[in-house]
Amino acid sequence: MLFVIAGILGFITIAGLGFAFAGGDSGQAKAAKRAQMIAGGGERQVAVRAKAAANTPDARRQNILKALKEQERKQKKATLSISARMLAAGLGENVKMFWIVSGALALIVALVLLVLSQNPLIALGGGFAAGLGLPRWVLGFLAKSRTKKFTEAFSDAIDIIVRGIKSGLPVHDCLKIIGKESPEPLGGEFRTLTENIAMGVPVEAALEKMYERMPTSELRFFAIVLGIQAKTGGNLAEALGNLSTVLRARKLMKEKIKALSAEAVASASIIGCLPPGVVTLISVTSPSYMKPMFTDPRGHLMLLAGAVWMTLGIVVMRKMINFKF
Repeated sequence: MLFVIAGILGFITIAGLGFAFAGGDSGQAKAAKRAQMIAGGGERQVAVRAKAAANTPDARRQNILKALKEQERKQKKATLSISARMLAAGLGENVKMFWIVSGALALIVALVLLVLSQNPLIALGGGFAAGLGLPRWVLGFLAKSRTKKFTEAFSDAIDIIVRGIKSGLPVHDCLKIIGKESPEPLGGEFRTLTENIAMGVPVEAALEKMYERMPTSELRFFAIVLGIQAKTGGNLAEALGNLSTVLRARKLMKEKIKALSAEAVASASIIGCLPPGVVTLISVTSPSYMKPMFTDPRGHLMLLAGAVWMTLGIVVMRKMINFKF
């Protein structure tokens, strides 16, 4: 009996000591938890401050510049391909048909030159130029013309969105109005955009597809503004209104630079057309004088050298008077 009482007293003593030490650790644990809560509150405050800093105009400007640099690299790669040019020209993505037409044109031109000149080298050179040069030039001309029409009416489309938002209309309805009321190709592109959004495509993905069909800086600005506004919030009407002002200022600057560089463009055109024109006039008035240039091998070499130097001069002058926006 004595041993049992002694064991119970020993257990109570050990339990009391353990509870005392555990109670002290609990106070330290509570203090640690309280410190963690305070630190967690500080971290939340830091996160809130970082989020608020991301919504400042300077932070938005940095995000826009970063996105513009990335998209500029993508645009350089995209605009060089045949499929991108065909999309910009509104001809679809049938690249195979483009190469078939180019090959048929090259074959026809080569056969015609072979029959007329009886010279395989001239026929081969003319067919090569007609197959690779002429279709690309026509495609580039169509794409540039369609892109120009799209850009000229794009500022008015943004103004429609701004007025619609201020009057209480959703953005999707404003896009539908642009598709119905705007001229081609702007109306058609916005109709395709609204159809893609109606089918469940996210707005950013639909705008990215629209940019693939119409790779213009104005459309990229519009997509960036909508993307940043969707992530950070803010007054969309004010942001789009500022964008419209910037685009109109860009258009005004283009016209001003075009007027200031008109003299240089005219000079370059005259200088580029003068040598071929003189050769043509002399060939018509005095055929015997120019005949050695076309019959003698040394004349062929001189014509080739003149063509090379004229091409280099035209390229240099084009670089000097061509301004990128």
